[in-house]
Amino acid sequence: MIRQIEIKLPPFKRGFHLITNIIEKNLPLLPEAGLLNVFIQHTSAGLAINENADPTARIDLEVFMDYLVPEDLSLYSHTMEGKDDMPAHIKSSLIGPSLTIPINDGRLNLGTWQGIYLCEFRNHGGGRRLVVTVYS
Repeated sequence: MIRQIEIKLPPFKRGFHLITNIIEKNLPLLPEAGLLNVFIQHTSAGLAINENADPTARIDLEVFMDYLVPEDLSLYSHTMEGKDDMPAHIKSSLIGPSLTIPINDGRLNLGTWQGIYLCEFRNHGGGRRLVVTVYS
């Protein structure tokens, strides 16, 4: 059986944000075993699973991504939407738009220190939409 919902996230500032609780609050009743796929419908933000306890990990991820993909490079030609737009597209391509998480005993089977991140790469990205699919 396949079930699908859409979750509308509020706007988040640029950075890496834990959204595990938002997703879990919006999920339908989960099966005993299955898979959850989370897909973001945007090209300037991504999804990741990483450290959920120490917030400095999220800061370090943002700092490194900004170092890896800087703004204001003269080689960018896609610049009409702002200096943060093309770097946001590149970062989104590197991180990816979707996650697949196992479901066991009716719960997401994340590791002890794992959380789901919204990776917001725009300075003012606005609200984001997630398509969440439960496979049982």
